[in-house]
Formats: sequence, structure tokens, C-alpha cells
Amino acid sequence: MAPRNSAARYLAGACVAALFLSAPGVGNAQQAPPQPGRAGAPGGQQGRGGFGRGGPQNQTPKPEDVEAMTAALPDKAPAKPKQPRKVLVLCKAAGFVHSSIPLAAATVEALGRKTGAWSTTISYDPAVITADNLKQYDLIFLASTTGAFLDDPNDQAVTEARKAALLAFVRGGKGLAGIHAATDSYHTSGGRGRGAPGAPDASTTSAASPPAPAGPVGTWPDFNKMVGGFFKFHWLDPQLITVKIDDPKSPLTAMFHGQEFEIHDETYTFAQDSFSRENVHVLTSIDYSKMSDADKAKEPAATKRTDGDYGLSWIRREGKGRVFIEAHGHSERVYAIAPMLQHVLAGIQYAMGDLKADDSPSVKPGKK
Repeated sequence: MAPRNSAARYLAGACVAALFLSAPGVGNAQQAPPQPGRAGAPGGQQGRGGFGRGGPQNQTPKPEDVEAMTAALPDKAPAKPKQPRKVLVLCKAAGFVHSSIPLAAATVEALGRKTGAWSTTISYDPAVITADNLKQYDLIFLASTTGAFLDDPNDQAVTEARKAALLAFVRGGKGLAGIHAATDSYHTSGGRGRGAPGAPDASTTSAASPPAPAGPVGTWPDFNKMVGGFFKFHWLDPQLITVKIDDPKSPLTAMFHGQEFEIHDETYTFAQDSFSRENVHVLTSIDYSKMSDADKAKEPAATKRTDGDYGLSWIRREGKGRVFIEAHGHSERVYAIAPMLQHVLAGIQYAMGDLKADDSPSVKPGKK
């Protein structure tokens, strides 16, 4: 992209964003209104690709990011929808807030609109997760949700009803897809990394308090297993990562043509007892052998995986439903990478049931 101080570039981007966000059925035009009595998500924003707390979440992507994303959109979907499809994008961040959340939401909407694969509703309010409301949707997309994103701190019954509705939605035959911080949800920090609000942290322990566990601990086992893993550590953006194609025969990786590729992003790793190839079908992973010793050493020894297995995207069955996860997507620049957008498109179509793919666990349980 041209430098950001280019007036012509900025004005062009602003026009593109204005047209994109004001078009019928696009972006905020289809945002689901919050239910009466339910507040929107707390949270804040600190810089591009960053995190923050406090204040309302930003809901508008930057014009230049929308322009770059729009230019990278694929022309068609890999599968013809079996019927008209509808996606609910949930953007609630109960912990750290990524500045790329509104762009991720706009990307999902744009992918469906341009290819005709689905229509989209965008919401920042977890109150939309009810059994009755979800009947109209084929898939829920978690746009970097963090922490206990479904919880109502003032009503445990509401919290449990939302959790039950999400599980029943997927297990009953619908789809779930998530990007980046969707996996930074419902776990403690374990003294390192980022976790749900209130999780124990090394900075808050003292001689009078018990030490934090060596690694994070899942706080909602059904969700933790369904999404396939939860956050443990991240290499900071713009860490260079070589992405390995684990299943080059899958229609979800066809856009990579079996070739490894490099990406600069914040890259998540997952707690060893949460991510396993016995539970998921791995599509892509970190080529750990390509990492320098200096980069490997950035990961704390106490929480480093002993198997060197660092999945990045995967699929799995959950009851009658399907799940797709992509770990990258922290930085806005990721949403301007055409093959990544095709990967997300294919993943969503798989999770909705329109694109068939082998989703058997990569390793048969009990046979590592």
C-alpha cells in the first residue's frame, strides 16, 4: 500500500469504505440491535492490531483497510450453497480488544455478498445468542472474541442459556467458525499470556497467595473442546512464520497449491492439553523447523509444547455440526491476503455444510 500520508490514497479509501458500509445489506446496515435491557460489549482499542480495555468497542474499519480487503476478495465461492445461507458475526470482546475486529466482520460480510454464498448480520452484543434468534442462521462467526464473551456478569441464568444455545446450535447441525482470538476465550491465563478477565496472573501473586499454574486452564470444557484449543502464548506481530500445508488435498487448502508460505502476524500457540490432532483435522500449521533458535526461545520454556506441534487452522465435527478455526488474523494486513480470504471462505462454507471435506481427526485417537 502507498504511505498513509497520501491524501489522494486516503480520500479514495474513504470513498470505498463509505460505499461499502452504506450499501444495502452491508456492514453496519445489518447489525443486529441489542435486546432491551442488555448492554453492549465493554472494551477498548489501542492502536492497529492492538488490544485494550475500557469504553465501547470500535465498530468501523478504517477506509484504507476496507479498500485493501475489497481488492483481495475472491470472485466466486468454491461450492454452490445448498440453500440461501445466513451468517451471524459476533464481535463481542470481553477481554482484550483487537482493532481488526470490525475489519474481520466486514470481510465476512464482503465474502458472502460478492460470491453470493451467504448474507450477514453483524452484532457486538452477546444477547443475540438465544435459541430462538439462532434459528434463522446457518453459522456463527466469532470475530476475535476474547474472555468470557457470552457471560452476563449480572445474571448467571442468562449466561448459561447463551452457552446452551451456542452448543445446541452447532451440535444440532449448524456451523461455527472463528478467527484469531476466538481461541483466546474461556480460559485462565495460567500466569502467562492473556486470559479471561480476573484470571490469575503472575503479576498479582504474592508470597501469601498460591502460585499460578504453569499453563492456562480451560473454564468452559465444552467450548474449549469444540473450538479445538485455547490460547497459551503468542509471538508478537510482525513475527515471520512459515505456514505448512498439512492437508494439501483438502478443498479448504486448494488456494495454497500445496506450497508453504510466509506470513507476518501475531501468531498464537495453544495449550498442549487443549490442542491435539486427535481432536481436530489440521489444515495448516507452523513449520517449526523453519523458525530460528532465537524465535523459538521467545516462548517460555515452562509452557512450550513438548511435541513441537503448532496448528494454525483446522476443522472438526461437533455433533451434527462443523467447526472451522483460523489462528491468524490479528493484523489488518492479513485481511488483504487473497489466499487467506479464500481459505476463510472455504472454511465457512465447510462449516455451513456446503463444502465437503475430510474432517476426521488428523491422528486416530490413541495412536500418536
